Order: sequence, then structure tokens, then C-alpha cells
Amino acid sequence: MARRRSAAAFASFTLAAAGIVCAHPPCCVADPDTAAPSGALSVFAAASTTAAFTALARAFEQQHPGTTVQLNFAGSSVLARQIQEGAPADVFASADEATMQRLVDSGDAAAVQIFARNRLRLIVAPGNPKRIGGLCDLAGRNLQVALCARTVPCGRYAAQAFAAAGIAVPPASAEVDVKAVLSKVAMGEADAGIVYTTDVRDAGNRVTGMELPVLSRVDAPYPVAVLRHAADPTAANRFVAFVLSADGQRLLAQFGFLPR
Repeated sequence: MARRRSAAAFASFTLAAAGIVCAHPPCCVADPDTAAPSGALSVFAAASTTAAFTALARAFEQQHPGTTVQLNFAGSSVLARQIQEGAPADVFASADEATMQRLVDSGDAAAVQIFARNRLRLIVAPGNPKRIGGLCDLAGRNLQVALCARTVPCGRYAAQAFAAAGIAVPPASAEVDVKAVLSKVAMGEADAGIVYTTDVRDAGNRVTGMELPVLSRVDAPYPVAVLRHAADPTAANRFVAFVLSADGQRLLAQFGFLPR
């Protein structure tokens, strides 16, 4: 598997060029208290963090003039694959620990920390015209259901929720990420779907969100890490520290994330 491809192969990311940082930051990373980050910082983050990380990035830029945070949002598994194939990125925020562990195992990430948690919600069209009452209805009625693919964290979490309720996963689409599920329901292309609490909040009145039964609730931990090939490890470490800080945690809470 190619470790570092040319920057041209990933021009669509419009991200900073890759650099090298050792596995033990104290040996080669500038002291974050004395070295000011500057330039572009590339952050790959799960699709469900779009609104929150956009706000975090803007707040970080205000605190660190001269630094521009460039964001790339997609399904966690897609982002992990891009990173392993050499896409230049400094920080990765995943919607699940299993995907992050893949990068730890391949040597692309270390010092992983949980920065927040999220919870699944069932979504239906505004006003719930199909009178969907819960997960049981998704399996027992002729409904169009949208779910994330099993390779994506939200798809695996949805399967866990159905299993906990003792219900077979219904026939459903296999979307690339949680935003695609949300879009399908919001546009009337699906009667119901499963997304995160944060997505329901971001959607406003485009969908109606419903809590899952207690036994089917899944609190999803979200890990973050500085990547081994970070071009600016000082800026990357500072960004992660900001996400974990009291200010960062308050911003995440405003977008519906649960405490880490």
C-alpha cells in the first residue's frame, strides 16, 4: 500500500503538504507553549462533526492569527483510508474507536484521546406523516429506510441498536455517511433513518427526531489524534488541546455533543 502519494493526487483536499513527526512528540515537536503555529492546518473529521468542527476551527483561528484550519469531512472509514493512502492531514477526528485503531495499528496515529460522545436518533419526515413509532415499525412495515453502510460508524452503531432491541436490521440503503442519511429523509427519498443527535439538531425543521428506547441507546465515543505525518505538529497538538479544553468542550456541547 502506498505510504506517501504526490500532493497532486490529493489536490481536491486543498490541504497542507505532509511532514514527519516522531512517535514520541517530546523528542522532536516544538514546545506548544513557546512555538506559535502558523500556516495551514489540515483536519480530517467525521461527517457528523461538520457544524461543530467548523465552529471549532474558526474559534481556533481567532486565537492563533496566521493559522488557517482546512477541514475535510466524510465518513470516518473513508477518511482513514485516505490517510493510510497518503492524503496530507495533520489531525483526524473519528466517529468511532475502531476506525481510529486502524490508524494506530498502521502507525499513522498515536496518543488517541476521546473528545466527545454522541447518541443515535431515529429521524422521520417533519410531522411524522407515516406515524412511525420506533425501531419496530422500521422492520415491520413497508417503509423506505436509510442507514449508513456497515463500513461507516453510524451504520455499525445502527446495527447495534437493532440488535439490542431484538429486531432484525430492515432492508435499507447503505449510505456513505450520516449526512447522506439525513439528506434522504429530509428530501422525502426515505421514510426514516438513523443518525446522531447532533445531526438532528443541525437539520432544524427539515426532519423530526425521535429518541431510541433506553436498551437501544448507543453512546458513541469520538476519538481524536495528531497524525504521524503532520506537516505542522505544533499547530496540530494545539488544535487537539483546544478541542479538549473547556472552551472547546463548551462549543461541542452547543452542537449537541455529550461530554467525553
